[in-house]
Amino acid sequence: MRVDLPVPSSALAVGAHPDDIEFECGGTLAKWGAAGAAIHLLICTDGSKGTWDVDADTDILIARRQTEQREAARRIHPDAQVHFLGEVDGELANTIELRGRVARVIRETTPDIVLGHDPWRRWRMHPDHRNAGFLTVDAVVAARDPHYHREHMADGLTHHRPQALLLFECEEPDHVERIEQRHVDAKVEALLAHESQFETTMVIAADDDGTQAAAFRERTERQARTHGRIGGVGLGEAFRLMDPAS
Repeated sequence: MRVDLPVPSSALAVGAHPDDIEFECGGTLAKWGAAGAAIHLLICTDGSKGTWDVDADTDILIARRQTEQREAARRIHPDAQVHFLGEVDGELANTIELRGRVARVIRETTPDIVLGHDPWRRWRMHPDHRNAGFLTVDAVVAARDPHYHREHMADGLTHHRPQALLLFECEEPDHVERIEQRHVDAKVEALLAHESQFETTMVIAADDDGTQAAAFRERTERQARTHGRIGGVGLGEAFRLMDPAS
């Protein structure tokens, strides 16, 4: 079990939906951002399915979720940058065209570390998480080699190979990033920026008196303690570490 990579100069996290990144690696990004890393978040879908309200105006929801995502990123680190692919929620596909768009972001942001969903997790229900994971892995391969997506070169970009790929939501973690309470706090505050998701993913009712929000905070802290134990540290976030050169 490995614990802690060197702080990257730049990190790119790729999530299927708004809020996925914060749930899975928000503490790690907060830690790296505080240590001077440039933080980038790439959101693959528009989050338009993220409500149980059958009468919801999805155009309004999409705009709201983008606003929430930008605020969440700011709470992780004031200078964090958010990139949106804008694919329809629930319809994300692992295509050559989308691989090229993700590879373009990698070449533009030149991250030392890329983070994304583990696409090989067994019995995964949501297709967007699975496909976002494969897009991320495939785009890392494409971004590192100059003969993939050569159209990027016309825009002044060049190939880029990250030093590490960290997969979250993994079944068999072999790496833990140690985080502190302040990073957990930043993660929780970032998640709480996603107010449209209180009911659907955080079990926080609109009329909550603070009790459910406190319970959500405790669940998040408990997960950090659980992940920390995997690596023999107090608080952590667990990943599968992959070598982009392999």
